[in-house]
Amino acid sequence: MNDALPISVHAVGRPTVPVCRMPARFRTDVAYFGASPIAGEKRLPAGEYRIDPASIADWLAAGVLTLVSPLDATHVAEVEITEDQERFVHWLHSHTITHVRVE
Repeated sequence: MNDALPISVHAVGRPTVPVCRMPARFRTDVAYFGASPIAGEKRLPAGEYRIDPASIADWLAAGVLTLVSPLDATHVAEVEITEDQERFVHWLHSHTITHVRVE
């Protein structure tokens, strides 16, 4: 294991896709990339996230995440993605990934 990049991100159901190695802080960052659950959709296991394909294109084009306050949906902020986050988004895009597991 690479000590500098201890987090492994896997494409769920896609064993031939290489793992994306990320720094430890990505364990919390990944939540920013997760799609909102669809009504009636089964809850994902802990550590798994669905990714909206349209959002991937937006993140690549703009280089920012739009964050909505959990306390007030009218307050949003745009935050520039880091180099590691950008590498993750390119990994999603290049392998057409919409469901990930973080270990």
